[in-house]
Amino acid sequence: MRRIFFPGIVIFSAGTLLCAVSPSVPLLIGFRLLQGIGNAMIFATAVATLSALYPPGERGAVLGLSVALSYIGLSAGPLIGGVLTRHLGWRSVFACILPFCVPIILLLLSDKREWTERFPQPFDLAGAVLYGLVLLILIYGLSLLPAPEGFFWIASCIPVVALFIAREMRNESPILDLRIFLHNRVFAFSSIATLINYAATFAVGFLLALYLQYNRGLDPQAAGVIIAAQPVVQAVFSPAAGRLSDRVEPRILASVGMALSAAGLFLLALLTETTPIPSIIAVLFLLGLGFAFFSSPNTNAVMSSVGGDALGIASATVATARQVGMMLSLGITMVIFSVIIGRVQITPANHLQLMESVQVAFALFAILCLAGISFSLARGRVRKEGQAGGGN
Repeated sequence: MRRIFFPGIVIFSAGTLLCAVSPSVPLLIGFRLLQGIGNAMIFATAVATLSALYPPGERGAVLGLSVALSYIGLSAGPLIGGVLTRHLGWRSVFACILPFCVPIILLLLSDKREWTERFPQPFDLAGAVLYGLVLLILIYGLSLLPAPEGFFWIASCIPVVALFIAREMRNESPILDLRIFLHNRVFAFSSIATLINYAATFAVGFLLALYLQYNRGLDPQAAGVIIAAQPVVQAVFSPAAGRLSDRVEPRILASVGMALSAAGLFLLALLTETTPIPSIIAVLFLLGLGFAFFSSPNTNAVMSSVGGDALGIASATVATARQVGMMLSLGITMVIFSVIIGRVQITPANHLQLMESVQVAFALFAILCLAGISFSLARGRVRKEGQAGGGN
C-alpha cells in the first residue's frame, strides 16, 4: 500500500504547488486534476493501511479517529479558506497546504518499509478509463437536465456501464472487483449504504450556504461559522462511535446514524425565511451526530467484511462510493435548481424559488436517507454470534 500512498502524496503536493502558481484558469483546472489523481491514491489506501495495521478489535477506534480528523479538516477548511482568500488571495489557499505535505513526504522517505506483504497487481488501465468515462458522461448528463440533451447523455451511459461490467467480470485484476459484491453481502450493502448516505448529505453545506446568504442575508463568514457546526459535531463524536462499533454490531449503529440524518434532513425541509438560527444549528448538531454514528461504524463494517488480501479493494471501494455519492448529491441539487429556478443567476427576484428549491432538495434527500436505512439493516451481521469485540 505504501507503493500507492507515497506517490499519491508526492503527486498531490506537486499539484498543489502548481495550483498556487497557476497563471490561468485552464491551467488551474489541469493542476486540480493532478491534485485529484494524488488524492485518489491517498484515499484509496489510507483506510486499508489503518485496517491492515490494527486488528479487528481495535479497528473501529482507529477508523473513528481517522474520520474525526477528516471532519476537523472539513470544519476548519471553509473558515481558513475564507479568511485566506479575503486577506491574501486565492493562491494562499493552496500555498498553506504545502507546509503539511513536506513533513509527511520526509517522514515516508525516512521509513521505506512496506506496510503490507501483498505483492502489487497489474493496473487495469482500460477499466480505469471506462470507469472514468462512465462518471464523466453521467455527471455531464445530470448537469444538463431537464434539457433533452441531459436524458440523451444519461442514456448513452448505459452501454458504457455494460461494457465496463463485462470487462471487469473477466479481468483477474479489475479496477473494481464486482465479484465481491456478488459473494459478500455485508460488503455490498455497506458500500451501497455509503453511496446513499453521501448522496443524501453532501449537498447540505452547499444548500445552507445559499439559503443563509441569499434568504437570510448573512455574509459568507457568518454562514460558514453556522455550517461548521455539523462537521465539528461529527469530529467530536466519531471516535466514540468508532470505539463503540468494536463492541456493538456496526449495522445497528450505522442504521441509527442514518435515521438521525434522515430526521435532520426532514427538519431542514421545513426551513422558512424566519426559521431561528439557533434552531438551524440544533438541526446541524443532529445531522453531525447522525453522520458520526454512520461513518465510522459503516467503514468498520466494510473493512471487517473482507480478508487481509482484499483490504486495498475495500478501501478503494469505500472511497469510490463516497466520491460518487458526493457527485450525485450535487448533481441532484443542480437538477432541482434547473427545474424550479431555471438556468439563471440567483438574484433577489428569484429568492422565493431558491427557498422552494432548498426545501424540495432536503425533502428528497431525507427520503433517500430513509431508503438507505433498509440497505444498512439488510447487510447482515459483521461478527458471528457470540464473537466479542476487543479481540483479534
